[in-house]
Amino acid sequence: MDTRSNHNALAFDVTHLMVLSIALPMTLGFMTTPLLGLTNTAVVGRMGNAEALAGLAIGAMLFDLILGSFNFLRASTTGLTAQAYGRRDQHEQQAVFSRAMISALGCGLALLCLSPLLMAAGLSLMGAEGAIAQATGTYFSIRMLAAPAALANYAILGFVLGRGQGNIGLLLQAVINGINILLSIYLGLTLDWGVAGVAWGTMAGESVGALAGLAIVLSGFGKAARPAWSEVFSRHRLAELFALNRDILIRTFVLIGAFTIMMRIGTSFGAVTLAANAVVMNFFLLSGYYLDGLANAAEQIIGRAIGAHYRPAFDRGLKLTTLWSFGLAALGSAFFFLAGPWLISVLTTSPEVRQAAETYLPWAAVTGLTGALAFLMDGVFIGATWSADMRNRMLISFAGYLLMLAIFVPLFGNHGLWLAMNAFLLFRGFFLAMLVRSRADQTFRAAQ
Repeated sequence: MDTRSNHNALAFDVTHLMVLSIALPMTLGFMTTPLLGLTNTAVVGRMGNAEALAGLAIGAMLFDLILGSFNFLRASTTGLTAQAYGRRDQHEQQAVFSRAMISALGCGLALLCLSPLLMAAGLSLMGAEGAIAQATGTYFSIRMLAAPAALANYAILGFVLGRGQGNIGLLLQAVINGINILLSIYLGLTLDWGVAGVAWGTMAGESVGALAGLAIVLSGFGKAARPAWSEVFSRHRLAELFALNRDILIRTFVLIGAFTIMMRIGTSFGAVTLAANAVVMNFFLLSGYYLDGLANAAEQIIGRAIGAHYRPAFDRGLKLTTLWSFGLAALGSAFFFLAGPWLISVLTTSPEVRQAAETYLPWAAVTGLTGALAFLMDGVFIGATWSADMRNRMLISFAGYLLMLAIFVPLFGNHGLWLAMNAFLLFRGFFLAMLVRSRADQTFRAAQ
């Protein structure tokens, strides 16, 4: 009786406005990232030095690849915070944030210490030599100084998203990328620091963003709910966090591997086809911005519902985020079908690449639809902290992807490659969706 009364006290309504209040700010925040990349490229490009531009591209790719592997810091923090928020447990929310920040700073410092080895491995992997290697080394060495701040930003973003504060997430993304853009232009062009100026601008943006985020989060903490260090370092809680991070890390590596394989196979079809694939892949990346925003909304609402032990909010959140994900994916696909040829002409001036890109446009245009369920289910399973299922179903989906590649690439060439990628997206979403009902039944039954 007491338990039911407590659960009713934690009940909340899930509305379209709630979904969009999380999804829209984060979509806007994510869309500032390509603007940043374009600015940095333009700054170095105006130097008229091809080696410097190539070095920047390689350094940025290596840094993003390494940091992207630590996205589990953001994801696990969101899920655990959302559940504590659903229970209205201020004490555990602070403890989750403390563990996340300690993990982020520890990983960041480890990356900083390993940066010479990581840079040497990256240069060897990419085959960079001479002036290109020098530019890559300059950029990478300076950027790596911001590794602790960059990973701290993952933890901070995960925490504010877990509390449904998408507006704060947008503010922090705007601060980070805004400072980055302004300083990159000033240091890189005005002071003529080139690649080093761009790197220092990026480091400054990450550092100021981390300090601002930390100030915002800590200002909302009450002293009465502050956890003791023994609670922060609770063996049970740390084991839970480690398992969650491990599973998400494995899932992330497999996902990176799938796209790397696609790129590697694409190179075998020649430079024109490879360039065409790179052009139309932008349509999938653009779809990913709003799908990621809706996945963030699912993470918070699903996690909060589980924390509150309130099944109606879980079901309603799943329904509304599914509706918005597929609705926007359908609109996005229609837009890319109609505007795709024009967008391709904007992205490349090569007649051969344009023609090839238009040939493969339909495959890229539907990736939003084929990937909508995958993005959404990732959000649901992260919010629910069902990480082992995410890991296992990703491995199964990857096996299916490899099978599709083996069958269809020899038969249809690059068309077969895109067919396999779309199938991989469908596998990921479908295999996870199969588990949602039974996992939800188990979770809410155990809470009774």
